Amino acid sequence: MIRPIIHMLLHFLVPGAVAAFGFRERWQRAWLVMSATIVVDVDHLLASPLYDPNRCSIGFHPLHSYYILPLYVLMCFFPKTRLVGLGLVIHMALDFIDCLWMKGVF
Repeated sequence: MIRPIIHMLLHFLVPGAVAAFGFRERWQRAWLVMSATIVVDVDHLLASPLYDPNRCSIGFHPLHSYYILPLYVLMCFFPKTRLVGLGLVIHMALDFIDCLWMKGVF
């Protein structure tokens, strides 16, 4: 039960740390935009059951597919999409870490 709670907290704490250290002069906006990328989890609505704490999101949900991940990385290189791209890359990295945690790697 503790893993899903930590996982959700990290989706807000890690973007906050990146915003605080990487975007000092506009950290609040950076944190808000990067945290808002949690909306990418809307693709969980397509799954049945809707929530499965033991399901790895990476490679299962459409917006968490291996095919779209390079697009998220590419977004980081353009100023207009940088914060959204960073938020999405952070989100996918945290989901991947969660998958590893489920498999007992951590």
